[in-house]
Amino acid sequence: MNDNQIEQEIQAKGLNAPRVTPEDIEANIVAEHFFTALDGRAGAIHAETYVGREAPCADDSDLASLGLLTFCVLVLRNGFTVTGESACASPENFDADLGRKRARMNAVQKVWPLMGYALKEKLA
Repeated sequence: MNDNQIEQEIQAKGLNAPRVTPEDIEANIVAEHFFTALDGRAGAIHAETYVGREAPCADDSDLASLGLLTFCVLVLRNGFTVTGESACASPENFDADLGRKRARMNAVQKVWPLMGYALKEKLA
């Protein structure tokens, strides 16, 4: 089940006490950023902030895996950030759009407990 399906079931059961909803989660996200680990490495090299340990191969095959790891950074309304990631095991299956979707889903799952805690504090 996805978050929206669970929300529909909650509503169907008439459970109306204060809770965090998928709409609350989405409303709390003010920005999202996607990049691969290879993109991040390139950006850090360009910014001259790169720190790493590599065993360079002439054909850059040591860096190929970095292009298969997708990150999503969500910026929340209060400025807090959460990350999600998606790693593809087989290069033949890599799809940038699917990687971004999976990384975002993983990031959103980290927002739920944060907003749940904030709601519980408000209700206490």
